[in-house]
Amino acid sequence: MSSSSTINPPKAAALLLALLLPAIPAAAHDINITGVARVILLEEAPGSYRLSVVDAQVPPLFNIERILPPRCAGLPPAAFAYRFSCQPGLGIDDSLSFPWGLAGVLVIANWLEGDSATAYVPGDGAGIEVPMSELKAGAGAWTTLAGRYLVIGAEHILFGVDHLLFVLGLLLLMRGFWKLVQTVTAFTIAHSITLACAVLGLFPVPGAPVEVLIALSIAFLAREIIMGQRGETTLAHRRPWLVAFLFGLLHGFGFAGALGELGLREADIPLALLFFNIGVELGQVGFICVLLGCWHFIRRIGRELTFSIERGLAYGLGAIATYWFIERLPAIVVA
Repeated sequence: MSSSSTINPPKAAALLLALLLPAIPAAAHDINITGVARVILLEEAPGSYRLSVVDAQVPPLFNIERILPPRCAGLPPAAFAYRFSCQPGLGIDDSLSFPWGLAGVLVIANWLEGDSATAYVPGDGAGIEVPMSELKAGAGAWTTLAGRYLVIGAEHILFGVDHLLFVLGLLLLMRGFWKLVQTVTAFTIAHSITLACAVLGLFPVPGAPVEVLIALSIAFLAREIIMGQRGETTLAHRRPWLVAFLFGLLHGFGFAGALGELGLREADIPLALLFFNIGVELGQVGFICVLLGCWHFIRRIGRELTFSIERGLAYGLGAIATYWFIERLPAIVVA
């Protein structure tokens, strides 16, 4: 194997790290990472409202009237909430305009007559306009709720770098189409189980320990990939679906933490859970298809180049996972 036809594995690992390190912070699940703010709108009396921003990291609303329809006026604030009145009250033609450059906002509205609705509205980088038509009449339709959580699930997996790197590690570990199908299916079943159990309240979601163990799962895959490249076969190579299932249980808790942070109403849980999980799967399948397409192209160039890239990716995965493990470990002590 000549040096002119291969990429030095350490150099390949360094290149991978250079590309991925800027995205490393995106693995955690909070407002700084997901860019989704949570807001609760409560109608206290006819035409009188209380607006609570759940996330402390969200920029404050210094002038509440800036986000309101022209006929509305701000009231003296309450503890941890803004208050305003509208005469007549908010209708389906109104909207709230938040001056936040975030990815989106999730609003939970509780109306005086007892109805509730949840709306997820994406931002455009400059602001977020939440139409009342999403929260008033017809907003509770199951198709609307399903569409919202389908998008949220797909966005979570596609922006959850730790989950994507685990899937990448699984693909590097496997050989053969049927092993790919078995392994991806096992991962899907496993994280669906723990996602459902956690969101339905059957098990608590231990956030900090789960994040640490997810980092370790990626480091474990990196080690197994390198061992396989050295000709050492382990259980992970013979039964990759078993590894995918066991670690998939951990990743399901990670998904559950993100879903729970979005503030689900109890009545929304079954449908939102189903379509959030479908969104996760669609994002995961899309990511796998892109990887397989890239791998097919690289293999046509040459096997020696493919081996060098695989070795570099394995070292890169291990380095990133180790960094995450060290970064997340103090959160267990603080918790």
